[in-house]
Amino acid sequence: MQGHYFDIGVNLTHESFNSDYRVVINDAILKNIKKICLTGTSIEDSKKCIEIANEFKKNLICTVGIHPHNACYFDESSNNKILELIKSPFVKAIGEAGLDFNRNFSSKEDQINCFINQIKIANDSNLPLFLHQRDAHDTFMECILKEKIKGKAIVHCFTGSINELYDYLDNNLFIGITGWVCDPKRGKNLESIVPEIPITKLLIETDSPYLLPKSLKVKNRRNEPGFLPVIFDKIANLRKEPREELKHQIYENSVNFFNLSE
Repeated sequence: MQGHYFDIGVNLTHESFNSDYRVVINDAILKNIKKICLTGTSIEDSKKCIEIANEFKKNLICTVGIHPHNACYFDESSNNKILELIKSPFVKAIGEAGLDFNRNFSSKEDQINCFINQIKIANDSNLPLFLHQRDAHDTFMECILKEKIKGKAIVHCFTGSINELYDYLDNNLFIGITGWVCDPKRGKNLESIVPEIPITKLLIETDSPYLLPKSLKVKNRRNEPGFLPVIFDKIANLRKEPREELKHQIYENSVNFFNLSE
């Protein structure tokens, strides 16, 4: 029996999907992508994620939160808005939360404040955390160690070093791998790191419309959840487990991470 896939991170509210997101989702379902998690990056964006998930009740879930790029918009009312949104049955995690010191679209101070507040919300609401970290590992770890995440958390779109991986695993975090691993240049370091991820901690994602696998020649350069099998194939080639066993375990990891009942 062919196993299912679960794309844990899709930015379906991106403008590139405005005209055809329903077609994109249905195409993914036909390609055996049974579950898709839509990523919330701001209050308004999170509301849109919930609306789309409501259209596809069986296949879609979502996160709600404030991406570090948008941390400058976080204020005293943001917590209450997030708490209101998590009442939706489609919301299964808090995020995308974390730190991004690569671009610093928001100040480091605002990012840290926003991140810590979302850790507290996740702890209080018993929801998993969907995390983002780029060029901010040390401060990221300081926040995690200070606030002590009580539940599950995943570092999505992991592209870091082996030492960063071990830091995350030592703190019981899950790891999300994207099409970055398919990039012959940028993803080269991941080829030796991906096999080091415990099979019970590994999840996969497209991060659509970003990070299109390099092997795919798509005219508009837009990544889609239907391309997830390409990412899985690359990961399977790097690891030693039988393919169907690996596929099944990754799917089960995803279901369990988001506390879904199958």
